[in-house]
Amino acid sequence: MSTPAHPSAAPSESGEYTHRQILTIITGLMMGMFLGALDQTIVSTAIRTISDDLDGLSLQAWVTTAYLITSTIATPIYGKLGDLYGRKKLFMFAITVFIAGSALCSFATSMYMLAAFRAVQGIGAGGLFTLVLAIIGDIVSPRERARYTGYFMATFGTSSVLGPVIGGFFADHATILGLTGWRWVFLVNVPIGIAALFVVYRTLHVHHHRREARIDWWGAATLVITLVPLLTVLEQGREWGWSSGRSMACLVIAAAGLAAFVAVEARMHDSALIPMRMFRARPISVGIGASLVVGMAMFGGIMILPLYMQIVHGATPMESGFLMLPMVVGMMSASIISGQVISRTGHIRGFPIFGSGLAAVAMLLLSLISADTNLVLVMGAMLLLGYGLGNCMQPLLLILQSSVPPRDIGVATASATFFRQIGGTIGVAVFITLLFSTVGGNIHQAVQDQSHDPAFRAAVAHAATSSDPVERGVAQSILHPNHHGAVAQVQDDSSFIQKLDATLAHPFKAGFADSMDGVFLLAGLLMALGFVVLWMMPHVELRATSASAAVRSEAAPTAPVTDQV
Repeated sequence: MSTPAHPSAAPSESGEYTHRQILTIITGLMMGMFLGALDQTIVSTAIRTISDDLDGLSLQAWVTTAYLITSTIATPIYGKLGDLYGRKKLFMFAITVFIAGSALCSFATSMYMLAAFRAVQGIGAGGLFTLVLAIIGDIVSPRERARYTGYFMATFGTSSVLGPVIGGFFADHATILGLTGWRWVFLVNVPIGIAALFVVYRTLHVHHHRREARIDWWGAATLVITLVPLLTVLEQGREWGWSSGRSMACLVIAAAGLAAFVAVEARMHDSALIPMRMFRARPISVGIGASLVVGMAMFGGIMILPLYMQIVHGATPMESGFLMLPMVVGMMSASIISGQVISRTGHIRGFPIFGSGLAAVAMLLLSLISADTNLVLVMGAMLLLGYGLGNCMQPLLLILQSSVPPRDIGVATASATFFRQIGGTIGVAVFITLLFSTVGGNIHQAVQDQSHDPAFRAAVAHAATSSDPVERGVAQSILHPNHHGAVAQVQDDSSFIQKLDATLAHPFKAGFADSMDGVFLLAGLLMALGFVVLWMMPHVELRATSASAAVRSEAAPTAPVTDQV
């Protein structure tokens, strides 16, 4: 006779879990999600300090690109392998790789070395979010799953606020316990990750029916051929030039890789990383199309908000993290409220439609802000944006998970995450290009508009004779527009704006605000497109049973009858 090691965590005969068991499992999942979400915000806050210390400011983008490439490629692979062989060991593997990559990053002595170690870290990160969402799909029915959304949104929101604060703290200290301050940005992941591993090992007990299938190696290879050049050109295209030979070569290789990937996936049928049959279902095709478009608008727009706080309003990275709180509160409250309503009524189609529409309105409101807009008004629009996104993202994932057979829930989850991440990468690349291609002209226009102000002319005259080289450079740029001074360098380093007299700095802030308005306008139009796409979503009936229970019931008729003790 054998007894389960953790009887309290085992599902019932039907495969369903109690509320208490679900909360126990969620504890480990939240720690894994917190690990990945915290890393993203910490590193983005400290990356400029890191690149300065490693003498590689111009190589900064490669650190992001390496992480992005491996994490994006790994996402659908984790989803498929989890469906085939179970998720617990795979989730622990992802955490372990992430911990190892984090530890390696802390010992980097060059930007190239850091980029290589970030690539290792990305391999682990690709499984954190995907496997968490798929495991929840295994143990909780779609209708009940919405009840637990608040826990994960709270985890995400906490990391969004803590990340900039912790990253700024480490970046601001030259040394901590004998190590360079920024190295703790990566080392902090090690104890958190080890704790997550222990909790996951003790709490995550999910029943799985193993399925044997061919491994889609050719699909993985063609996916690499598609994504490596595509993500590289999206991250580096602004520096290379979008029409340069390198950029065009990357796009051609990516297009060829995509054609090969689609052909391979069609031939692999059910064994494919992303089975093509899924797209024949209207909820899947509409949901993935909406995930792509909404991801472009969401990530691109959200990325601009901290820049607005720091450049236009002079907030530090730590302060900008706190200023993002209204959006986080909006996301959390919307997720909790929508989750409760969905759980009680079973109606879900209207939530992503309403959420995308509200987010579009919020983005369009943000496109009207200026350098002089009161922060209270900006944060009000951010609250609306967060509330819209909270009504959109999680319900959309629930629809996708309910539209596939239980055995494909990992693939569906990974596909939604994959396409949203691809959309976000495209959005960030397009929006950054739009921002910096227009900011120079907008600053010159703001200077001309303000040149009639006596106070501004006096500030320029004073700066021209200042002992501060930065102020003299700004004055020269204003007095002689063809002079390659501070105005020409603002795209590389905007930090000097905060050192200027408020009157002298105003046209620089106004120019940035005007360029950001263009970004928010485009993001709003994209979100409106997502709103239109989501109207094509048919009614989807949310399953009343978890994926684990559904798979067990499917297997029951063919399973041998044995005595249970």
